[in-house]
Amino acid sequence: MADSVLAPAAGRPSHGAVAGVLLDIDETLVDLEGAMHQALREVTAPYAVLTEAEWTEFCLMFTRGSDDIYDRYVAREITFAEQRVQRAERCLANAGTAFVDGAAALAWLGAYEAAQPNYVRAFQDVVPLLDALDAAGVPYGAVSNNVHDYQRAKLDTAGLGRIKVLVGIDAVGAAKPDPAIFREGLRLLGTSAEATVHVGDNPRHDVMGAASAGLRGIWLNRSGRALPEDVAGSVAEQIAGLGELPALIGMT
Repeated sequence: MADSVLAPAAGRPSHGAVAGVLLDIDETLVDLEGAMHQALREVTAPYAVLTEAEWTEFCLMFTRGSDDIYDRYVAREITFAEQRVQRAERCLANAGTAFVDGAAALAWLGAYEAAQPNYVRAFQDVVPLLDALDAAGVPYGAVSNNVHDYQRAKLDTAGLGRIKVLVGIDAVGAAKPDPAIFREGLRLLGTSAEATVHVGDNPRHDVMGAASAGLRGIWLNRSGRALPEDVAGSVAEQIAGLGELPALIGMT
């Protein structure tokens, strides 16, 4: 499929004043992929002997090549723990090995759950953005496709306890891109959809989903990816880092 890049900034639509900001968490506020890669290598080493290239492939398959398994968790077909084990099993199979039995899989899961939080960090551009929003008196919060308590602990571990408004998929029984989860964020912020932006790394969930609820969706494209052709027409604005957001929404 051909890729398409976004139109230049000059071609972006104009907007009114922003009264509130909602943000995705994983890969937007928190470097979850980096934490996962470090934890995966630490706890999976007893189960697989891999080259450096094979470790890279293993971690990328776990974080980026198992969306179908994670989607089953979001749809509540499997538990959070089950989706983690199934992703690990897929990666091990790709590497030509496997857990010897269910007990080994559970032991791996326990080790991974203990290790991953130790590596969770906020991206460096997060605190300056929150400082700017606080100084401007603009309320902010987070909307995530995971459950509230898990994400609350993640934000706190990453030093982002100041983010008080947090909506998880258990709040309204819906996940992004469903408009309901964004509307709950708006309710908690106390802002209108037309005066609120939502920023996230997933074009479909964070941008198109926000737009379906009447918000202004902005794509955070940290890695300079090209948009797939089938969503390019629905994603009008992008930033390479959160430091670009204040100017884009008229704060500076």
